[in-house]
Amino acid sequence: MNNEEFAVRVEGIRGKLYKTALVYLGNEVLALDAVDETVYKALCSHRKLRQPEYFDTWITRILINECHNELRRQKRFRPLEELPETAVEEFDSLPLKEAMRRLPKELKDVVILRYFTGYTLVETAQALGIPQGTAATRQRKALSLLRLELEEEEQ
Repeated sequence: MNNEEFAVRVEGIRGKLYKTALVYLGNEVLALDAVDETVYKALCSHRKLRQPEYFDTWITRILINECHNELRRQKRFRPLEELPETAVEEFDSLPLKEAMRRLPKELKDVVILRYFTGYTLVETAQALGIPQGTAATRQRKALSLLRLELEEEEQ
C-alpha cells in the first residue's frame, strides 16, 4: 500500500475513528488528537501491514491503544481536589454514560466498537485481537451488566 492509497483508506474511515475516540474519551478535542496521533502512527508503520484487507481493524486497534494511553495520562494529571462545578456536571451526566464508565475495560471495548462505532462482531473481534466467541461472550456480559445498572437507575 502506497501513501496515496493509505490517505484514501484513512479518509474513508476517519468519521468512524472519530466517533470511537469520542465515546472513549468523552471530549471532542481529545478525540481529534487521538485520531491524529493514530493516523500518524499508522502512516509510520502502514508498510508493515501484511494483509491490507484488515486495514480498518488494524487502524482501529491503534486508535483504541491511543485512547487508553490518553485515559492513563488523564488519570495522572487530575487535580487532587475536585471543584464544586465538576460535581454538578457528574450529577447531570447521562445514566448510560455512567453505566458505560463502570464497565470493565474489556467489556467496554466490545460495546463501543459494536454499538457506538457500528462494527460487526467479526470486525470487533479482529480489532481487539480476540476470538469471535470471546467477543460474543463479552458483548452478552456487558449488555446484561448495563441492563442491570440502568434498571437500578430507574428505580
